[in-house]
Amino acid sequence: MALAQPQATDSFPENSHPSESALVLGTETIQIEHLQLPPGEGEFHAETAHTLFVNLTPRPLHYLQQQDGKTHTGLYCHGEMLITPANTPLFVRWEGIENCLQIQLPDAFLKQVAEESLGKDGDRLTLVPTFQSRNQQLESIATLVMGEVQQRQPGGELYLDSLANMLAVQLLRHHGTTSAQLPSYAGGLPTYQLNQVLDYIDAGLTGDIKLADLAELLGMSPFHFGRMFKQSIGISPHQYVIQQRVERAKRLLKQTDQAIIDIALECGFNSHSHLSKQFRQVTGVTPRGFRRG
Repeated sequence: MALAQPQATDSFPENSHPSESALVLGTETIQIEHLQLPPGEGEFHAETAHTLFVNLTPRPLHYLQQQDGKTHTGLYCHGEMLITPANTPLFVRWEGIENCLQIQLPDAFLKQVAEESLGKDGDRLTLVPTFQSRNQQLESIATLVMGEVQQRQPGGELYLDSLANMLAVQLLRHHGTTSAQLPSYAGGLPTYQLNQVLDYIDAGLTGDIKLADLAELLGMSPFHFGRMFKQSIGISPHQYVIQQRVERAKRLLKQTDQAIIDIALECGFNSHSHLSKQFRQVTGVTPRGFRRG
């Protein structure tokens, strides 16, 4: 897969120009790049981040890959993956037009997920270098990540952090150095804890709400919190936040004559179009149409 990592030591052929072809999106827990490059080769070394490369080419693309003292050659089909653990040098040569999703998770974050979500020693559980792998769960998460890259909507840290936690757990379960079973949680959040979280969300709708901040309120890991929250009210924290922002927008549209762009910003959306998209997904109509109705 193609190689780009601004915090690592990389080298590229002159004709690759990765900075011109990479769309970058990220938070403290996940870094995402969509790379579209001409044929080439490169070296990659991310000392403090684990990297998942997902092939997006519509037809199989031939690769030569070297990592962890092993060499692999093969035709990667759409959705097939390469996993490169932190501090693992990688060399890749690709033939044909590259189209690749590169997702990175910091090593410290992966260790935290191993300890808090899986009950494992983070210093002893890491990822195994893996060539040409296919996993339906990981592919589904990568598809959601790619959707965020394509939309490039600012202020989506809560959703990206949720995806990062899901991705970390699945990588550790299926590609960890030891088997990791996902613990089960039953019953959801106690009423007083749920109300504490809902009050926090209601008070912070104008700003950017992070999954880690919600989890920290209750002293939980983000992954554990996300599962418990969904068991409590039936939808994810991200979906609930969107729902509440739309509900506030509905009230303002009916009760005030504020401009729609001002309502969008007051409800935590970054633009008129961002509000319109989410509003229509939830209600089936545009904000303007709702106001007229």
